[in-house]
Amino acid sequence: MILKEKNNKTKETFPDGTIIDEWFYDYKTPCIEDFSRYTITEYGVKDDGNVYTERLQDLIDRVSENGGGVLVVPEGTFYTGALFFKQGVGLYIEKGGILKGSDDISDYPVMQTRIEGQNCLYYPALINSVGTDGFAVFGDGIIDGNGLRAWKAFWKRKEWNPECTNKDEQRPRLLFLSGCKNALISGVSLRNSPFWTCHIYKCDHIKFIGCNIFAPHEPLPAPSSDAIDIDVCSDVLIKNCSIENNDDGVVLKGGKGVWADKDPSNGVNERIIVEDCSYGYSFSVLTCGSESVHNRNVLVRRISVNGVLVLAHFKMRTDTPQRYEYISIKDVNGDIAGSFININPWHQFHDFSGRENMPRSIVENITIKDCECSCDCFFFVNRDEKRYDLKNFYFDNLKIRANKRGNDMDVVENIKIKDLFLEIL
Repeated sequence: MILKEKNNKTKETFPDGTIIDEWFYDYKTPCIEDFSRYTITEYGVKDDGNVYTERLQDLIDRVSENGGGVLVVPEGTFYTGALFFKQGVGLYIEKGGILKGSDDISDYPVMQTRIEGQNCLYYPALINSVGTDGFAVFGDGIIDGNGLRAWKAFWKRKEWNPECTNKDEQRPRLLFLSGCKNALISGVSLRNSPFWTCHIYKCDHIKFIGCNIFAPHEPLPAPSSDAIDIDVCSDVLIKNCSIENNDDGVVLKGGKGVWADKDPSNGVNERIIVEDCSYGYSFSVLTCGSESVHNRNVLVRRISVNGVLVLAHFKMRTDTPQRYEYISIKDVNGDIAGSFININPWHQFHDFSGRENMPRSIVENITIKDCECSCDCFFFVNRDEKRYDLKNFYFDNLKIRANKRGNDMDVVENIKIKDLFLEIL
């Protein structure tokens, strides 16, 4: 939606009519010359295959104590375990520079963290920042999670125990921000994460600009390598990023369990914009769930896809009260290998016990328009009358070539369709 002010200046809005703040239109990236710079090779860190966690962490601590600055990773490959960035300390990766994670889990201390919709003991990420204002990771280089060893171990464990959870194989994420604001991840390549690639929790005003996020789906798939997990956050911009990974692309998390809506560690994701991004192979462009309580005012636009499995995936957990509302997807073009829209019950690791008369979940006020796509199935949407309601969908100007139509669209209460061209192959 676009509003006009009295001076005829146009103002774009989120799906519920809230005006999009000017913050979302500021795409500036930092200039390294504006910071105090600390090149890591001048502080005993070498490109020699050894792991330099202690020296890097000591440098981070010293820089923070001295008023702040940026660690510079020059050309070369430098290994480290978990790093914890303090207030005023950023990270710059030069072109040809690689900060590479140790593949030894003992280089990641067990600690309280947030993972898969719960606060618990687990492992930190390679790059961590907690409670900071203005944290920045930028440059033209690479942060590499070095995940091959963890992927092999995960699939071997799965072979031994098909019921194992994602956490059972101990492995770190690549980037974790918790309680941060005004953070910027810009220009860098984020590759080969052992687990989720980027995870932000209880953060606000976070930008991912021009990032390349990659984890392989062949020959060895990188399990649970979500690109960006947004978990109880507000005001998030993902712009000009390329995503190719072996799990969901942009994922809205927020908590799980029968009492998830009453747990103060959980909450809403709101005012999220994903725009001008390209997707290769990925499980989805946008996923709500699988651990999610409330998502609203989400805008996805100007997206190109080539082999993504699902455009919009709404995972309806049977053990969690959920509300997905005011979500708009528009201007998507390309080839979808699976379904255009997927809304179905989700049972992974569920525990439906301990609460009688749990509130019904709802998906409402969903708009999809101005898309031209090929897909296998157009409308893979099923109603579960015991668990959730679907209502107030609006489809407009869709040109779809599909192998299958999918379900009848009357599973949604009050669905409005305008200019839908659907060619069944």
